Amino acid sequence: MANAPHGGVLKDLVARDEHLRDTLKEETHTLADIILTERQLCDLELIMNGGFSPLEGFMTEADYKNVVDNNRLADGALFSMPITLDVSREDIDRLAIAPGARIALRDPRDEQALAIITVEDVYRPDQVKEAIEVFGADDPAHPAVAYLRNKVKEYYVGGKVQAIQPPIHFDYVALRFTPAELRAHFKKLAWRRVVAFQTRNPMHRAHRELTVRAARQRQANVLIHPVVGLTKPGDVDHYTRVRVYEAIMAKYPNGMGHLALLPLAMRMAGPREAVWHAIIRKNFGATHFIVGRDHAGPGKNSQGKDFYGPYDAQDLVTKYHDELQIEMVPFQMMTYLPSTDEYQPIDEVPKGVQTLDISGTELRRRLKTGAPIPDWFSYDAVVKTLRESYPPRPKQGFVIFLTGFHGSGKETIAKALQVTLNQQGGRSVSLLLGDTIRPELDTPFTATTEEHSKNLQRVAFVAAELARAGAAVILAPNAHKQAARDTIKDTILHQAGPGSNFFGIHVATPLAHCEANDRKGVYSRARRGEIRGVPGVDETFEPFERPQLTVDVSTQNIPEIVHSIVLLLETESLL
Repeated sequence: MANAPHGGVLKDLVARDEHLRDTLKEETHTLADIILTERQLCDLELIMNGGFSPLEGFMTEADYKNVVDNNRLADGALFSMPITLDVSREDIDRLAIAPGARIALRDPRDEQALAIITVEDVYRPDQVKEAIEVFGADDPAHPAVAYLRNKVKEYYVGGKVQAIQPPIHFDYVALRFTPAELRAHFKKLAWRRVVAFQTRNPMHRAHRELTVRAARQRQANVLIHPVVGLTKPGDVDHYTRVRVYEAIMAKYPNGMGHLALLPLAMRMAGPREAVWHAIIRKNFGATHFIVGRDHAGPGKNSQGKDFYGPYDAQDLVTKYHDELQIEMVPFQMMTYLPSTDEYQPIDEVPKGVQTLDISGTELRRRLKTGAPIPDWFSYDAVVKTLRESYPPRPKQGFVIFLTGFHGSGKETIAKALQVTLNQQGGRSVSLLLGDTIRPELDTPFTATTEEHSKNLQRVAFVAAELARAGAAVILAPNAHKQAARDTIKDTILHQAGPGSNFFGIHVATPLAHCEANDRKGVYSRARRGEIRGVPGVDETFEPFERPQLTVDVSTQNIPEIVHSIVLLLETESLL
């Protein structure tokens, strides 16, 4: 039989509140509402379907503080991850958010009302402490810390929710199971022991061998339970990954495995995340859970060292074993033995026996360059799927981002680069300059700071979509603030898929040269006070941090600069 839920009762709020659905939906027409973020949407779905049992809502201050400090809710129940609903001071004032208020929570995709939260408290968390205690350091190299710093608002709202309806999904609907549905599936198939496998990456032969071995050793079945919510920036998109999972399921012995998708927003919190994942899989009915080496680790910190030790996650899950009531299966590193054409745990291979492995870095290199991927490493169907979604480098899109003072020559460089790339051929070339996209997207020297920021976000979105489709995008908006440049880069890296190749180029032409050659009179008008917001006059042009290339038209000619950009692209195998 399936494992008991965490806390003893599956908190399926959708089923609990089904009889109130119409009444609650009608009530939302009279309530203020919050449009959820993508992460909040993932969290709410798992609150409502019981995946986060025993939670029945977003954490109050008492629960939040105890989780941050002690890995426990205020009532003492084990729970390792803060689940919070963040809002701004403006939201609080505009929506009159206060204890006792009822607020509708809406899907950001279609604005459908999903739930109503009854506010218990509104509090301002110590987000630096949250970063240190939950993620191990207040280091922006950690994606969750960067998210906390840049996207999470300054106040949290705590309170229980009443469910109206779960989010509607249009992709892989047959593979999306709630905890109750998955438990019913296990019962129907008489699966008494279930080994759950967490992954955010494509699966290959080693993963198949690992999970089959784990199942056989424990006389169990296998649940492949990949995350399809938010994962680490730069990860393979979930559409590609699910096609890979579907292909690899055919390689399992008949009746051994089952594939179900988990709409989780990962935090990459290593040891705490492993405990959280174990609780979630327990709620979905699994009896065993595979915990990998550096489970849910985000990679290197700002000093170039791993955020977590390789076995910290396994150690913390072991520490809470009695409370978790789910058996941990330590991840065994598998290696290929060409002499016997099989995979074995690396610690069981006799000394002197030849082994073969391909690292994740090497796999990405082979995908980018079109180099062969041997069948001992992966299956033909898996490789075919990955190659379809991730073409080799010469077929990938990219974004060239030029920034500098007005009149620095960035637009002249951009136009010359467009001609050069068009001459080379191989991909379409899109030019997004102030003169060509104004006023729809770019409004320099006339917009407010907030309007200009939104316009840059729109430009970045357009650039990301073009690069995703394989285009070369040359982008030269007015972006004198480093935060704006970071936002543009972040958008490209996160949304352009295989086209997330970003090159920041600082056109560092001195202000005096720009002003002396200002044919449009922008600087003279700014100095007379006729226009405002001109970098170098009444706005500071902040230093460009870590550009891939720095050029200067006062000391270099345009063909020379364009050639240096082409060489940069060739070095990255994009031309």
